[in-house]
Amino acid sequence: MKTTLMAKAARPKPTADAADPEAKVPATKPVATKKPRKAPATPPAVEAPPAPPAATTHSGATATNNAPTAPAGSPIEAPADRLDQIFDGLKQKSTAKQAIYRNTQNTFDCLRKVSQELVVELVRKITPLDSSVAIEYRPVNEMEFHIRFSGDLLVFIMHSNIVTFPDDYGPMPTAYVEADFRRRFFGHIMAYNFMADSIKYNRLNDPGYLVGRLLVNIENHYFLEGVQQLELPDNDMSDNPVTEDAMKLFVESAMIAAVNNDLIAPGLPEIQKISVKQKLENQQVSRGSKVGFSFYKEQKPQYDFWG
Repeated sequence: MKTTLMAKAARPKPTADAADPEAKVPATKPVATKKPRKAPATPPAVEAPPAPPAATTHSGATATNNAPTAPAGSPIEAPADRLDQIFDGLKQKSTAKQAIYRNTQNTFDCLRKVSQELVVELVRKITPLDSSVAIEYRPVNEMEFHIRFSGDLLVFIMHSNIVTFPDDYGPMPTAYVEADFRRRFFGHIMAYNFMADSIKYNRLNDPGYLVGRLLVNIENHYFLEGVQQLELPDNDMSDNPVTEDAMKLFVESAMIAAVNNDLIAPGLPEIQKISVKQKLENQQVSRGSKVGFSFYKEQKPQYDFWG
């Protein structure tokens, strides 16, 4: 009995702190935390189907026949037929205009030549009678030259652009022009009549008067419009090729029109006072002005429209 009690007393009492390397300490169970509840996801919006395109309208790239080739915003190369249209326009219209411009330049050069010849001939005739009468040809630049004779000045100007006109104007409604669209385009040369002293004394407010306009087409035919003195036996463009004789007739007729268009002095009420500006600009108080030329659309004239 005593032995049993001693054995029990000698047996060590297990403690919680006993270090038993092989003893397994139960792991502490983590405290469960409540996860926040997710809000229910909003269902995606259902896109409405695109409205069908109208029968006659649409957006996006189109071919030249107005047929859609891609939806709006889609990058796409230009259809071949559109490029063909640009090429055809350049080939036909632009090429035609270049040819017309060259014809107009040649016509202007022809006018220069016949003008110089006319001046030489007139000087030879007038000098023995009165050497004080001034007749001269004055080159200005490649698109302008002058003929001065006595108190008159003819100014010939070539325009740098090719033009066309409304369908009912001048030569446009003729069968000749309607037969070929290239004949609808013209180079044009104007002849203006100024007083020679207007240029000499720099009188900037003095007017000039259009005597005539020469239209030149791709076939080097011309149409002349202006005052009655620009007499031609026929003004049908199909029968009027540009020639030296025709251009000489144009210059001679313009000179006749200028000589016959006299200066008219102003009435007394118009010259009772003069501004300091007029005086400083060397403008004469009793400056005369040309009668001008009447054209067909204005009135039945002393000088009528040729056309």
